[in-house]
Amino acid sequence: MRIKSTLENYIFVLPAVLIFSIFYIIPFIWVFQLGMYEWDGILPTKTFVGLANFKEILFADKIWWHSMLNAGYITMIALVFQNAIAFLLAWACDREIRMKNFYRVIFFIPPVLSEVVVGLVWQWILDGNYGLLNSWLTALHLPQLTRNWLSDPQTALTAVSIVHCWKGFGWGFLIFLAGLQTIPRELYEAARVDGANAWQSFKNITVPLMIPVAVTVGILTVLGTMQAFVLIIAMTGGGPAYHTQVPVLRILASMRGSSRFGYACAQGITFGVILVAISFVQYRFSKKAKA
Repeated sequence: MRIKSTLENYIFVLPAVLIFSIFYIIPFIWVFQLGMYEWDGILPTKTFVGLANFKEILFADKIWWHSMLNAGYITMIALVFQNAIAFLLAWACDREIRMKNFYRVIFFIPPVLSEVVVGLVWQWILDGNYGLLNSWLTALHLPQLTRNWLSDPQTALTAVSIVHCWKGFGWGFLIFLAGLQTIPRELYEAARVDGANAWQSFKNITVPLMIPVAVTVGILTVLGTMQAFVLIIAMTGGGPAYHTQVPVLRILASMRGSSRFGYACAQGITFGVILVAISFVQYRFSKKAKA
């Protein structure tokens, strides 16, 4: 009976293991193998170069590391501002306010919109010649603040980061709201009976119980933001002069612009390892914080 039960458990798990292996493990191994070749992606001949592609990424490709810094900048803004806004809005909608269901729908609209459409709309809003933002600044008698937001190296990356936060805060809002709704209301009632005010209840009940949810949202934010691609290519294409270049765009440039498919595969593997390492470090720090 014990053997039969064990086999049944493995049978139930087998479909998920097969799907994971076919779509994740096998492609990872194949891409890693291609990363050890110099290949143009067309001709059947490949030149084995060993770890030379990985060495070039780590020690010679300055644009790659610049793209990593750009992605890190966007990620830091998303972790601080995007998640803070998502949590505050979720906390407000969890309270007894009028039309809270309407607000829940409105706040979740940006994430479900097409990234290409959102990128093109914001490109028009931030355009330096006929953009809506500059028109508003001029109407408010602030023409000194107008500029070409997406073509100016000093503002392009920040502008893209803000649009990314606007586009993505709804996912964090939804997860935070679900987490807030799992907190028993009896805890707040007991705290009120003991004389705790709203701030004390928030600090001693809401914040500690929401730490696991915040950790999950943080990890998802890092993984999602570091892989941002469609929105950026729709708004700037990685310009001006690599100032909004991110790793996925750099990988695409290696494939299509330079026809170095092997090098692009090596970049993809390196990028994946970096993301796993960041997630692991973030998870370890979160465990220490909860302890």
